[in-house]
Amino acid sequence: MLSVAEIMTAQPYTLSPDDSLAQARKLMADHHIRHIPIVSGNGILVGVVSQRDVLAAADSSVLPDPQGREQEERYIALSSVMTSPVQTVDEHASLRGTAMHLMHNRLGCLPVTRDDELVGIITDSDFVTVAINLMEQLEQAEPLADDFDDGY
Repeated sequence: MLSVAEIMTAQPYTLSPDDSLAQARKLMADHHIRHIPIVSGNGILVGVVSQRDVLAAADSSVLPDPQGREQEERYIALSSVMTSPVQTVDEHASLRGTAMHLMHNRLGCLPVTRDDELVGIITDSDFVTVAINLMEQLEQAEPLADDFDDGY
């Protein structure tokens, strides 16, 4: 059985609840990521900020003047926009069960924990990568129609 640990992103980028919306936006852009685990000073997972959260905050009343978004985002703490409490998954959980959980709960990611400590993150994109790899393997295993001489 394949486990979450086999495809998760280990040691994901993190921010703290006191970091700003601007910092989250920059981290996402710089590293091409859509989810950031939010950890307290002692390393405890306290929330998750998604790209959707960042975009929603920019369009919400949290930021009254869209023209001054960049300036305003420097003063918006992630604690005001993060999702908390956070659903997590153990690193030894099965991939199938985790995929089903993401799908049924319409989640884009699950932080991965070991003994309640953040050790990674698994996202819907990770499962797309697995699906692509499986399709490539299937295509390589399928014989091509031209490879057979059916005697006619």
